[in-house]
Formats: sequence, C-alpha cells, structure tokens
Amino acid sequence: MAQSHLSEAERVLEFAGFASDPAPLLVAQYERIAREEMQALPFYHATMPIVAECVLFEGQWLGCVLTPWMLSVVVLPGPDQLWPVRSSSDRLALQLPCGNMTFMVGELPESGQLLACSLMSPLAPHLGAGEGRALVGSTLKMLLSLPVQQGAGGVDLGRRRLFGARRGQPA
Repeated sequence: MAQSHLSEAERVLEFAGFASDPAPLLVAQYERIAREEMQALPFYHATMPIVAECVLFEGQWLGCVLTPWMLSVVVLPGPDQLWPVRSSSDRLALQLPCGNMTFMVGELPESGQLLACSLMSPLAPHLGAGEGRALVGSTLKMLLSLPVQQGAGGVDLGRRRLFGARRGQPA
C-alpha cells in the first residue's frame, strides 16, 4: 500500500486480487485485531468466534465476516482483478442478487483495501457462538439469493402493462 513518504508518482494506484479464498487471511487479521485492540471494549462478545466465508461472485470475492464485535459483508478483488486504491471515506453502491447494498472502503494490514457493509454492530448479546457461525453461512446464501415476490397474484411483466397503467388503475 502507499506510504506517506512516497512521492505522488511513486504511490500505489491499484492492487491485485486474491488468487485463492481470502477467508483464512481475514480470520487471522481479525484475530489479531481482537487480541490487540478490541478485547477491552464493553460490547466485545468474548464467546463469539471469528468466522469468515467467501465465494467468487462475478470475479470478486464476496464474503461474510463474524467477529466478537460485528457481522459484516465484505468484497475483495478476485483472481486476475486490479482494483484502484480508493480513499477510506469512499462509499460504493453494489447491486447483488439480493438487492442493492452500500459499502465503505476499509483496509486491513495484510490484505489491503476491501469493501465492507456492516449488518450488525455491536452483536446482539443473546447471540450464541453456534448461532453466529450459522448466521455467516445463511447471510452469504441470502446475499446470492434472488428477491422473492410476495403476494397472491401473478406478476405481469409485459411492457404494455408496465408502461400502460392509467391513473386510477393498479400498476
């Protein structure tokens, strides 16, 4: 990653993706963060394990990370990907099968930049370790699931119906 003593021309402008599943690297980094920075915080859930699962989705690593302080969705560059270095204050909206989500640019010491979307922070105090582990897999499955249309009637997706509804008629 770019260091402050480098000139603008020498700064890293992009970084390469992960050829293999980055989940073990994420777990190792979050374990170190837990041990060195988070354990003393009042919302730290001491019995919660650190779990990460990632799958390739459209050439990027899409994952879910559980720590004793949060549950987040993450996106990291996949094999043969080059991502531009972004400002840590940047936000990006991504369209996933489950719907649109807004991610913040974050950075970890060994894996570099990633996109993260917090789902639960802090964790619910009643959440058990087994439930937390199951939540990671369920969340990842949900992220890749198409939205379900609720309702009794069928959906008419014809163009005439979509654009032809008149005032006073249900769309």
